[in-house]
Amino acid sequence: MNPAAGYRLGLILVTASTVAWSLAGLFTQVIPLDSWTILAWRGIFGSLGIAAVIVLTENGPIWKSFWNIGRAGWLFVAVSALGMVFLINSLKETTVAHVAVIYATIPFVAAVLGWFAMGERSTVSAILASVAALIGVVIMVGVGAEGTLFGDLLAFGMTLCMAVLMIIVRRSPDISVLPAACLSALVSSLICWPLGSPLTVSAYDLLLIAMFGILVSAVGLALFTLGAKHLPAVETALIGSLDAPLAPLWIWLAFGEVPGRSTLIGGSIVFAAVIAHVITGTQTKAKEQRLMQEKRLS
Repeated sequence: MNPAAGYRLGLILVTASTVAWSLAGLFTQVIPLDSWTILAWRGIFGSLGIAAVIVLTENGPIWKSFWNIGRAGWLFVAVSALGMVFLINSLKETTVAHVAVIYATIPFVAAVLGWFAMGERSTVSAILASVAALIGVVIMVGVGAEGTLFGDLLAFGMTLCMAVLMIIVRRSPDISVLPAACLSALVSSLICWPLGSPLTVSAYDLLLIAMFGILVSAVGLALFTLGAKHLPAVETALIGSLDAPLAPLWIWLAFGEVPGRSTLIGGSIVFAAVIAHVITGTQTKAKEQRLMQEKRLS
């Protein structure tokens, strides 16, 4: 696959994963259970969903895919499991607004980690778009939302974990991402099972958690890990900023809560920043591809 096609594929997959992940806040609000119980069942359904994807897409013995995930794969397992624990608990401990603002800093966190771990320099377009996206999120949620310091720290821990995952996938493109993601979901379930009350869950709540695990965890994580291989960490993180305006959109569709003026303005800025960068980045990659072809022919 040529760089331009790989870049476009990466944009599509990471954007789709962001749409899936933006449903996390909705599921967390509609499921009336504690964080540990949600995480226990979410991990099981998430691991089953990813396992189904592996069966459909992998060739050869499935067990080899799990056996050969390597050191980078096991690091992915640990960081991903920790990040999900941070995410669900942060949504329970602080406001969705605070989580959105803190997560919006991920382009900057990813840029620093990408430079430190890989010497990867961010483009001017990516930096400007990241700043614009952060401004849009701040406008959207405001600076006076109620929250807790503990919840905010959990949200930052989740943000840091996500940035590290981007670096792992980018630095080790040959990593067996789906098996690692499957094991990650299972590990988080095993850790959280004794801390919650998973055997007291009603059938309806279990159905909601199953949807949570399959849509958000299985589909979202699979799309992200496949797409992040083709994009620089800062650009992957920038597209992830779309989570902030998308999350209240689902709340509006589900509960009829009309977004306020600041949400509409801030969300529009985030969308505009990401779309502008995507267009610029795609055109730049296509131009680079043409120049490479011309050099080969000359």
